[in-house]
Amino acid sequence: MDATKTPKGAGGRKGGSKKKAVTRSVKAGLQFPVGRIARYLKKGRYAQRVGSGAPIYLAAVLEYLTAEVLELAGNEARDNKKTRIIPRHLLL
Repeated sequence: MDATKTPKGAGGRKGGSKKKAVTRSVKAGLQFPVGRIARYLKKGRYAQRVGSGAPIYLAAVLEYLTAEVLELAGNEARDNKKTRIIPRHLLL
C-alpha cells in the first residue's frame, strides 16, 4: 500500500481530475443548445415557471425543422449542380 495515493471519491480530491461537465444537449442527444433555450424561455416571461422538459422539447422541434429545411435546400443545391446552399435554394 502506498501512502501517497489519494483515496477515491469526492472527499479525497486535492487538485485532482475534475469531472467533466455534461450539457443537457448532450444528455438529450441534440445539437441545439437546451440551456440557451431555457434561458430565453425564462427571460421572455412567457410563463411564471418553465418546466425542465420544455426547453428540451423545444430544442428537439427546432432541430428537426432545421434539419428538414436544410435537407430540402441541399437537394435543391445538388439539382442545380452546386456544392453550397445559397438563399435561393432555401426559397425553392
